[in-house]
Amino acid sequence: MSALYGEKPRNKFLVVRLLCFGVLLGYFAQAPKTFGQEQTDRSVEVASAPQQHPHSEAVVPLQDLLTEAERNNPQIQAARLAWEAAKQVPSQVSTLPDPQFNVQQVNVGSPRPFAGYTNSDFAYIGLGVSQDIPYPGKLRLKGEIAKRDADVVQQQYESVRRAILAEVKSAYFQLAYLSKTLGILESDGDLLQQVEKAADARYRSGMGNQQDLLQAQLQQTKLLREITMHHLEVAKLEAQIKQYISRSQSSPDIEPSEISETALPQTFEELLSAAQSQNPEISAAEEMVEKQKLQVDLAHKDFYPDFNVQFMWQRTDPTQFRAYYMLGAGVRVPIYRGRKQRPELAEAEAQLNRSRSESEVQSQQVAFELRNSYDTQQKTAELLKIYREGLLPQVRAGFQAGIAAYQNNRQDFQALLASFLDVLNLDEDYWKSIAERETALARLEQLTGLSLHEEGAKR
Repeated sequence: MSALYGEKPRNKFLVVRLLCFGVLLGYFAQAPKTFGQEQTDRSVEVASAPQQHPHSEAVVPLQDLLTEAERNNPQIQAARLAWEAAKQVPSQVSTLPDPQFNVQQVNVGSPRPFAGYTNSDFAYIGLGVSQDIPYPGKLRLKGEIAKRDADVVQQQYESVRRAILAEVKSAYFQLAYLSKTLGILESDGDLLQQVEKAADARYRSGMGNQQDLLQAQLQQTKLLREITMHHLEVAKLEAQIKQYISRSQSSPDIEPSEISETALPQTFEELLSAAQSQNPEISAAEEMVEKQKLQVDLAHKDFYPDFNVQFMWQRTDPTQFRAYYMLGAGVRVPIYRGRKQRPELAEAEAQLNRSRSESEVQSQQVAFELRNSYDTQQKTAELLKIYREGLLPQVRAGFQAGIAAYQNNRQDFQALLASFLDVLNLDEDYWKSIAERETALARLEQLTGLSLHEEGAKR
């Protein structure tokens, strides 16, 4: 055991430590090139306001990605085309049925065409046309029903569009959070160097032990693991965003802009009012109610008859007889009302009641999700204030005091290491909370149709 503290073993240990430390410094030197962030000063004086990292010109604003997603996303395109197709239906179903043209040729004495045309008064050639005419009001109702269907498809398109854009925002905020925490992990490596230096100084002075130094180096390795895991998550989020915006996976990486806290001046009541008037799910449910009302009216109209008008021109022997002109009308009478029209009416009324219930369910669901997202951003805003004004300054001050106490042999290494981990974890939690709040705001934008991030930025 005495050899463990001898000069030669100590020199060997220092060589190993310096080699490990060189690897770590090399890794930290490369990471900022990837994410375009500089190391920040983690001193106690600036602890209450986390440092902003400058970005390179390769930064991609969120709005550019949203525009690209809206233009190129195949789900949005498919929903838009479905709406365009649905808009073509009302004129089709509200137009009269196509007329039917017919030709007649009557022979006498022979089945051959035109046989007996000149030797019989009954042989003739006839040309006719017939037109079906639904009961007045039926075509108009069918057109209005089809228009309501098109309005529902339009709201479904808007719902898909908002959902995709919300997913892009959420992934972008998570990507910005990971980019920021990568910078934190790199800069907190400086704090860990202070810990390691303090452990090394105590070890050299004979007041410390080798285990403290090994634990400091182990924590450096854990930081490397965290950075690697963050790189993996960044790659996943970039691939996800590229999928949403229909960009090649081999395209350049996406560099997010600096994430920041967005103000929300609206109250919950104002947001709820906007959601009730602008939410596509609620609007689609209300359109379905109106459609089913029209369907009930059409079922009542089906109790009335439809009509048919025919006109026929006939020509016999033109040398002996004049042409015949015949006009006729027909009526399609709904005589099976008990088996057709009454069940049709009952079905339409049941569908109307169902659509009303679904509309109420949709309104309650949107109100619930709105309340949940609003409370999330409210509580997160309070939490961020606690981080800025209390936890972050206190934990960094405690860490610096712990360094001094450890160097003076007034604190053990485990307490110092725990203090460092508090600094690291609270730094990450702060930016994670900002990302969660911005994601909650994105959800509020999806539900209400408001541009909360743009309004907050202007303020």
